[in-house]
Amino acid sequence: MPKEMWNGAVIAESDKCKKLEGNYYFPAESVKQEYLVHSPTTSICSWKGTANYYDVTVNGETNKDAAWYYPQTKEAAKEIEGYVAFWRGVEISQ
Repeated sequence: MPKEMWNGAVIAESDKCKKLEGNYYFPAESVKQEYLVHSPTTSICSWKGTANYYDVTVNGETNKDAAWYYPQTKEAAKEIEGYVAFWRGVEISQ
């Protein structure tokens, strides 16, 4: 089962992930919300839509904009709408 870890903590774990463009997208309910802090950062993907970001904070350390999600996707990306993906040193294992 895929899981994401950072700074010694499991941030997300699920067997219902979606893999897209090399990234694992986790269902929101499988992500430990206590490690996420909303960030004002957004980015735009031409075919997925506008992504919103979270900072990941564990044990007093913050990894800025290390998680993202699409609250409302374009039609082509509906399968990942509301799912959360990670990068910037957050490590995936299976």
